[in-house]
Amino acid sequence: MHIENTYSLFKHKPFLLFFGACGFSELAYQIAFVALGWQVYALSGSAFDLGLIGLIQFIPSVVLVFVIGQAADKYPRRPLVQICQLVEGATALFLSVGSFLGWLSVTNIFIAVGVLGIAMAFEGPAATALLPSVVPKGFLKEGTTVGSSIYQIGAISGPAMGGLAFAASPTLPFIMMFVLWISSALLNQGIKNIPVPSQNQSPSSDSIFAGVVFIKNNPLILGTLSLDLFAVLLGGATTLLPIYAKDILNTGPLGLGMLRSAPAFGALLMTLYLTRFPLNKLVGLKMFQSVICFGFATVIFAYSKEIWLSMLALFVMGAVDMVSVIIRSSLVQLSTPDDMRGRVNAVNFLFINASNQLGGFESGMMAALLGTVPSVAIGGIGTVMIALVWMKLFPSLILVDKLEENSK
Repeated sequence: MHIENTYSLFKHKPFLLFFGACGFSELAYQIAFVALGWQVYALSGSAFDLGLIGLIQFIPSVVLVFVIGQAADKYPRRPLVQICQLVEGATALFLSVGSFLGWLSVTNIFIAVGVLGIAMAFEGPAATALLPSVVPKGFLKEGTTVGSSIYQIGAISGPAMGGLAFAASPTLPFIMMFVLWISSALLNQGIKNIPVPSQNQSPSSDSIFAGVVFIKNNPLILGTLSLDLFAVLLGGATTLLPIYAKDILNTGPLGLGMLRSAPAFGALLMTLYLTRFPLNKLVGLKMFQSVICFGFATVIFAYSKEIWLSMLALFVMGAVDMVSVIIRSSLVQLSTPDDMRGRVNAVNFLFINASNQLGGFESGMMAALLGTVPSVAIGGIGTVMIALVWMKLFPSLILVDKLEENSK
């Protein structure tokens, strides 16, 4: 991608507003789950309860996946995203009041996480499907890559801001979340002349399951998504960061924020690198190499007792994971017709949520059974094994050379 193309994107007002809205929303999300994770662990001291946060987030994605996709293709996407952000803002206000008045319990937090999970399950696919409508014609690939950096910027600054704010006052992170989500909704309001999806017919079984059929009939996408799903499902260690921060590395909420920021910082630097030096050859092989590196870095993190080494391992995990994120996002966006982007992205987000959120539950459950360090180490080894198995199951993925040739 050329640097001048990126500059042109930021002169395009609809994309600039979209960029800001998504950035604020992701920033609020990252602040939320640093604060909520620390709050839950402080109240219960339970690794299992930390895992439940991921499970509660994940349930709406899997239960509502077909409703979510149909909604993103049938109704105007910008208002749908705004409604989700207003619901998220109201939930943040609920958490703010509960924290300030002292009645916020683990149960109340789980209820709030459930509401956030529903809103985010609708917001993610709708916002992703909205992206092609806010970039100039011919800039979709550039917009997809730059769009990935939006989330990484939020994922870097959000955890540190959340940890610092929580250290100052347990209520402050929730107030910040409220302001950010409301600001996101207001920025989206400024985006004009967004085309409405052309799907006016009543939902049928064929239309509802179109996203699943599309992915099933594209083995490269299926292989990429399933590899990411199982690798991150096994290798996800971020759910257990409150335990590492408090009990293993002996740091506080600010240290937790720094640890959560490290993978996103690595991912952002990788995004900037790939912006300057795009994936032009040996794409499939590089993806498998990245997943294997992710697994080894997870094992190093598992056994580290020094915060600098832990942050370095998390940095590497975020950087190499971004390679598969760029490949997956580009394949999906460039090869999906606009009138079914919502349904395809709903399935795509189900894979993402399953790997991150269900992986969080798996990590919490394994940590409760085996201990924190063994569970993370086993997950890292499992990630390496998954990559080796997928090289046998999807040999065509190794042969992918240029991303553009396989996304048409």
